[in-house]
Amino acid sequence: MLKEFREFAMKGNVMDLAIGVIIGAAFGKIVESLVGDVVMPIIGIFGTVDFSNMYVVLKGTVPPGASLAEAKKAAVVLGFGNFITIAINFLIIAWALFLVVKAINRMKRKEEAAPAAPAAPPPPTRDQELLIEIRDLLKK
Repeated sequence: MLKEFREFAMKGNVMDLAIGVIIGAAFGKIVESLVGDVVMPIIGIFGTVDFSNMYVVLKGTVPPGASLAEAKKAAVVLGFGNFITIAINFLIIAWALFLVVKAINRMKRKEEAAPAAPAAPPPPTRDQELLIEIRDLLKK
């Protein structure tokens, strides 16, 4: 049973999948840093970046300026701000991945579009030369 498991785990598809998951996790951190450290501060120039403390009080009273956690303790609240932040992050990540895939596809198309120069036909062999001579003599 152990031998069977080792054969299964060492198959190419399983190893490829494992490598893909590891690279995907690393790429996820890169994209997360791009969103959090580069894009969101740029958006922050135009307004609030952190929407996570935005909420609507459904029942009860909340002191003005209370955070979402404080508001949840004091009343029934609808905390929609975190959803907005996550949705914006998703859109930015999806856009970044779209640009990466678009660039990869463009590079693949360039490789496919560059046809290899046609090779010159090889010179005729001695047998072929003799057959050509015989054909030419028969035509005369």
